[in-house]
Amino acid sequence: MRAWVCLLALAACGAGCGESSPARTTPLWSDGTHLRDAEGRVAVLRGINARVEGIFDVTFSDGRAPLEPIPPLAAADCTRMRQLGFDLLRLPINWSGIEPTRGQYDEAYLARVDAAVACAADAGVYVVIDLHQDAYSKEIGEDGAPLWAIQPPPTTLLGGPLTDLGDRRLSEQTRKAFQTFFDPADPAGLQEAFAAMLDVVARRWADHPGVIGFELFNEPDAGTAELEPFTARMAQVVRDAAPQKLVMFEPSAVRNFADFIPVAKAPFPVSGAVYAPHVYTFVFYADQGPFERATLDALEPSVRAARDEATAWGTPLWIGEFGAAPTDDVAHAKWIQTEELLHDRYLASNAFWVWKEDSQGSWGLFSKDATGWTERPAIISWVSRVRVARYASAPRAVEPSLAGDAVRVELSGAGSAPNLVYIPERFATTTAITCDGESRDLFRDSATGLVEVACGGVLEIGPR
Repeated sequence: MRAWVCLLALAACGAGCGESSPARTTPLWSDGTHLRDAEGRVAVLRGINARVEGIFDVTFSDGRAPLEPIPPLAAADCTRMRQLGFDLLRLPINWSGIEPTRGQYDEAYLARVDAAVACAADAGVYVVIDLHQDAYSKEIGEDGAPLWAIQPPPTTLLGGPLTDLGDRRLSEQTRKAFQTFFDPADPAGLQEAFAAMLDVVARRWADHPGVIGFELFNEPDAGTAELEPFTARMAQVVRDAAPQKLVMFEPSAVRNFADFIPVAKAPFPVSGAVYAPHVYTFVFYADQGPFERATLDALEPSVRAARDEATAWGTPLWIGEFGAAPTDDVAHAKWIQTEELLHDRYLASNAFWVWKEDSQGSWGLFSKDATGWTERPAIISWVSRVRVARYASAPRAVEPSLAGDAVRVELSGAGSAPNLVYIPERFATTTAITCDGESRDLFRDSATGLVEVACGGVLEIGPR
């Protein structure tokens, strides 16, 4: 196990970066480096992405076959998420579902989003509402913009089944659609229309206690010169419409392959922002050798760079997507476990891709056959880990075990509220907790797996 990492150096900018006073969003807020809860504790979220039937918009009304099957989200799903330690749902929604006709917002679609938000909230799972796209639009790619928002108009409309997403991402009509959309001059008025739609979305859930924020645009295909003014403008739309919610923003999708992006030259211009890159180091390489041989030293630079990028922006860090194909082998186990270790080490919140999937390789925590969905215990063991969900004070260092059965934390003080520790059910009877070497009682809530621990020094959680 490598030497401990001092996280204070990574967060040297601290609350002094950006605006003179942090935006007091609810239920979580940003101090310029970390997310904080109402008690002032550092909050590190462990999330899951879920594409939901009727919300992830991949169907057509003109006879074209759906692009792919999308699973429903039931109360049992949300309850199980919470039991496994997930306290955040990243919920992808689509512009095509919200505004299929320009200027007309689909209330039935928004009501289905309401239901998914309520499902998560009822189970004690926060929600980030994610304005999602892949290859710009379901009409020419997988999901995203409505047909009227594709400029120039597509020469070929595509349908399902979706077997060529890579080609669709690189197609001429997708490339031109992104160029038009991200043109700062906005010649087709598409950014203006997107802003109006985003205002509707943000206002709808502006006061919902279970919604912590809004993600502006998934994996934007644009350069820095085009993306930064767009992101700043859309962040201000959310801030004006939902002043008590966080604003999640992504770098260019190029980062998914390059594993870094040049750091910002100034703090993010809108308060309450959270930097939200994706991390897929080696996952999509044509040559899978680097993935299969990946070590902690090979995977750490991308996460460390993400923390540096967040620090330059003066924001917390949330890795909005990470994951790998659901192969039960040593390479996949090591990649996912190492990423989880690194996210803890660098105090990065995250969201695993994906809960359930019956297409595109069937990633996720469940497999599906004729009888229904079945949990994949190996993958669940890789992502449902012993961790600290709320730190009483900013940690000086965090070092988890690769297997996820232990973590050691150096805290900077006791704080005003106890630490919250998540212990998976499989470790419920075999885990011990000490503070500065002294044993602490362990009263685990069976519904959430959480344990309250008063400690301001060295907190150790692991096998008895």
